[in-house]
Amino acid sequence: MTRLVRKSMNRLRAKWLKITLAIAIGIISVVILDIFKADLSLAGDRLITAQTTPEAISTESMSDNFNLFQAVILGMVQGLTEFIPISSTAHLKAVPEFLGWGDPGITFTAVIQLGSIFAVFWYYREKLIQLLNGTFKAVQSSNYQSQDFRISLGIVVGTFPIAIVGLLLKFSGVYTDDSPLRSMSAIAIASIVMALLLAIAEYIGKRKREFENLNTKDGILMGVAQTLALIPGVSRSGSTITAGLFINLQRSTAGDFSFLLGIPAITLAGLVELKDAFDQQIPSNEWLNLGVGVISATIFSYLAIAWLINYLKKHNTWVFIVYRLAFGLFIIGAISRGMQF
Repeated sequence: MTRLVRKSMNRLRAKWLKITLAIAIGIISVVILDIFKADLSLAGDRLITAQTTPEAISTESMSDNFNLFQAVILGMVQGLTEFIPISSTAHLKAVPEFLGWGDPGITFTAVIQLGSIFAVFWYYREKLIQLLNGTFKAVQSSNYQSQDFRISLGIVVGTFPIAIVGLLLKFSGVYTDDSPLRSMSAIAIASIVMALLLAIAEYIGKRKREFENLNTKDGILMGVAQTLALIPGVSRSGSTITAGLFINLQRSTAGDFSFLLGIPAITLAGLVELKDAFDQQIPSNEWLNLGVGVISATIFSYLAIAWLINYLKKHNTWVFIVYRLAFGLFIIGAISRGMQF
């Protein structure tokens, strides 16, 4: 009886997945050309304007109208969405846009991620100490087969792809506040595509491997997937958890390793943008906003981590898949109705 129920459920999931894929691909195919054509045209106009009037170039600082209440709310958004696989960058772009606050910008978005890092360090403090001690002992004794050493090496090596690509994008001038990559249409499409990938991973992943089974190769594979998170709407935790399910990790193990793997990448991004904030000599009130945003992000990030790991031990990821699809389709619907962002 149980086998029949499981077979029926699997068939229903397969049918749902095929229907979802067909609908999403159809919608994306219809809108992607028109949307990106408009975005690229707008980006081209801005580039021409910037070239002809250098004084108009954006300093990529936060909005002058930003206040403490908005900083608290966006810190909350950052904290709740950084680790839940629905994309913090997308929500930090979409939520203030829908509320009429404007885009907080790359600097604010990246710097308040430091709050999420503080939360990760605190939540995983015992595991991090264990990994560091185990790695130190492994190096001392030349025991490079030690699991702690292999996991630590995987985190380090897995950080290289996103660090290299991220720095190249930043210093090439391609990834700016006005970049088509940060457009609402790009966010919508990325959200839908990643929802479909997570659905496939959820459906075919065997979920047999626990944290004790992790190795360096897992870090490299999930690190490559992490690079996709440079596109707003993809979600760093979403791309790495999806990769973890594809390589047959248990859901909670994929979540744990995703968060540990994100420590170097998120820290690097936050520190680079923090340096830029110092270089820009932003006003004192914006520093206050940043500080409040970081504190808010720290609190809500910790709550999100604790909730998600407990959730993944008992449940699947379909609720996030459905949410991502709905989020992406909602944005596309808003754009098609002429809503300006």
